[in-house]
Amino acid sequence: MITTQDLTKRFGRVEAVREVSLDVREGDRYGLLGPNGSGKTTLVRMLLGLVYATSGSISVLGQPIPSRAGRVLPEIGAIIEQPAAYPHLSGRANLRLLDAAGPRSARRTRRRRVDEALEQVGLAGIDKRPVRAYSLGMRQRLGLAAALVRRPRLLILDEPTNGLDPRGIRDMRDLLLGLNADGVTIFLSSHLLPEVSALCTRVGVLDSGRLVLQDQLADLQQPTGRVVVACDEPERAVGLLDGLVERRDGASLTVRSDDPAALNARLVAAGVPVRALAQQRRGLEEIVLAVTGAGADQFGLPGVAEEASARSSGPEPATLEPTAPEPTAPEAGTEEAR
Repeated sequence: MITTQDLTKRFGRVEAVREVSLDVREGDRYGLLGPNGSGKTTLVRMLLGLVYATSGSISVLGQPIPSRAGRVLPEIGAIIEQPAAYPHLSGRANLRLLDAAGPRSARRTRRRRVDEALEQVGLAGIDKRPVRAYSLGMRQRLGLAAALVRRPRLLILDEPTNGLDPRGIRDMRDLLLGLNADGVTIFLSSHLLPEVSALCTRVGVLDSGRLVLQDQLADLQQPTGRVVVACDEPERAVGLLDGLVERRDGASLTVRSDDPAALNARLVAAGVPVRALAQQRRGLEEIVLAVTGAGADQFGLPGVAEEASARSSGPEPATLEPTAPEPTAPEAGTEEAR
């Protein structure tokens, strides 16, 4: 869906993007991560032909960009930085004008598609207020509706949760998951690690303009060789495990082990009741902070890298029965469109 080869962009002596080779596959939910100022927005603009590369190549939907951008843009929905709109018109009127300006606009289905897009983003009950009266979160939702109104094959989104409250962020995530399930490939840039971790299946990490990491998220989050165990008799468990316990927090133990099922069986055989057990995996925070060297605050995190690492324990522990040790457009006119 998106490939780049040694993509570079210089602004004078400043190299904003350096030899980036992206690989975004059909059906991906791809998250491009990086601290603020790492080159994410510049890269996204080049993908859409809004900024010309200094060197390197870009292919989107099998077409070279920017030379064939006109062929592929109708199949792409995009939000870049702040969504654009005519501030004196309503959101619905903006969407109709945007759709009418498209090269493949179908007038007879426009009203239905606009209404469906507004409903998808939670603006179905929108009134005739002008966009200038919208909150930042409403503008962001309207921008996503504009990206969806032509039913794209590919969504390219730059910081799509900007300005949204926690419920809005969750709604946005659910919407993108649903679109992806329906066959839409998602490419988004963000500096918010928790959101990318919750949404994306594949990640790339930019640092000072360079792509320092790119892989499937599941492959990156490998087991750490430790198991988190919750039991009713932690003192007995510590003695039984003979130095394998690295950390104790109340009834929760972090134990060195590559085999959760064998560990569970050992505790159960000794009569230690096990309430929950889970294999610890590397968290995205730990992975990204290790390759960028950036401060945790630059990724929307409250703590430092060491704190992020301590918190990264993967999925919630799965409860196990103690007896079953199993593995785990141009200016619009004065009259609003109807």
